[in-house]
Amino acid sequence: TPLVAKTVRLIDCLDEGVPGPEHFTIGEGAVPTLPLEGGDGDILIQVVAMSADPYLRGGIKPGRGKHPGDAMNGFVSGFVLASNSAKWVPGDFIGAATDFTNIQVLTKAAQAKTIIWKLTGFLDADHLSYGIGILGMPGSTAYGGLIDVLRPNEGETLFVSAACGAVGGLVGQIAKTQYNCKVVGSCGGDEKGAIILNKFKFDHHVDYKKCEDEAALAAALKAEAPDGIDMYFENVGGMHFEVAMSALRPKGRIAVCGCIANYNQPSASSVSPGGAIFNRINISNMIYSAQRIEGFVCMPWLTGQKGNFLPDMAKWLHEGAFAAPEETHFQGIENWATGFQSLFTGANKGKVVIMV
Repeated sequence: TPLVAKTVRLIDCLDEGVPGPEHFTIGEGAVPTLPLEGGDGDILIQVVAMSADPYLRGGIKPGRGKHPGDAMNGFVSGFVLASNSAKWVPGDFIGAATDFTNIQVLTKAAQAKTIIWKLTGFLDADHLSYGIGILGMPGSTAYGGLIDVLRPNEGETLFVSAACGAVGGLVGQIAKTQYNCKVVGSCGGDEKGAIILNKFKFDHHVDYKKCEDEAALAAALKAEAPDGIDMYFENVGGMHFEVAMSALRPKGRIAVCGCIANYNQPSASSVSPGGAIFNRINISNMIYSAQRIEGFVCMPWLTGQKGNFLPDMAKWLHEGAFAAPEETHFQGIENWATGFQSLFTGANKGKVVIMV
C-alpha cells in the first residue's frame, strides 16, 4: 500500500502546442481510508496503471473546465483494497474513469457519476495495464466503432489511420480475424509499419510521413487499394479524412473516433472559428452513393449497454486471435506527463501506460 497519496495536477492551461512535463506537477496528500461506519457503497482502490490519451488534450485548453492546480483525470486500472459495497470485494480488479491518484476512495456517489467496470475474471494481476487498453477505453472504442458503427461485411476493404495506436491496431486485427477484411493502415515510419504488417497482420502499410501533401497520400492509398475503400476508421482528421472520403466506395462508411491532427491547434484562429482545419464534405455526393459518416464514443460498449465487449475481447485475446497488445510503458506517476507528451511526438507505439 502506498505511504503517500499522489495526484497528477495541472500547473497551467495550454491553448496550443505540445503539452509536456513543465505543464504538470505531482501533489501529495494523506492516504485515505474507508470509514468503519457509514460510507455504504464506498470502495478504496489502489491504482496500478494510469492512461494517457489524446482526448485529454482538449481538457487543458483555457475555458474547457480545468484550472491551475486541478487534478488530472482519465482512465485507470487497479484493484480494490477495501470495500463497503456489496458489488465489490477486496482483491477485485477494477477499471474506472477517475482522478489520476495512486490510492483513492471512490464513494457510492462518485461511482454513480463515472464509468466503472469490473475486470475480475478477464485478466490477471500481471496484465492490469490491459484494463486501460485492450480491455478498457481503446478496446471498446475499436470494438464498437468497427462492429456497430462501420458494420463490416466479409471481404470488404478497411482503411485505418493511426494504425499503430492503441485503437487503430485493434480495429485492424478485429477486422482481419473476425471479418476477413482487407486492411490498409496508415502510420508514420518503417518501425511502426513493420509492427502493423508483421505483428498485427495488416495487408498494407501507408507511411503518411513520406507523403508531403494530400495528393501524395491519396496516391499512396490508391496504390494499396486501387478499387477504393468500403470503410474508414478515423483517428486523425486533416488530410487523412479528405483522402479517405475521396476513395470511399458506394455504400461506404466512416466512423469518426478522433482527430489528433487538430488537438494542439489554437482554440481560435483565422483558419476556422474552432482553431482546427475544417474538412470538406460534398454532401450531394453522398446521396446516391448512400455513404454514411458517424461519430461515436466508447461508453455504450465499455459499460455493457451495447454489445458484448469484455467477454468477446477477452475471449479473442486469450484464444490468440490478436497479437500481444503493443504498449509503451512509463514507470512512476511522476512520468505521467512524459507519457502524455509522447502521444503527440510519435514516441509511443500502441497504448501509453503509466505504471504507478
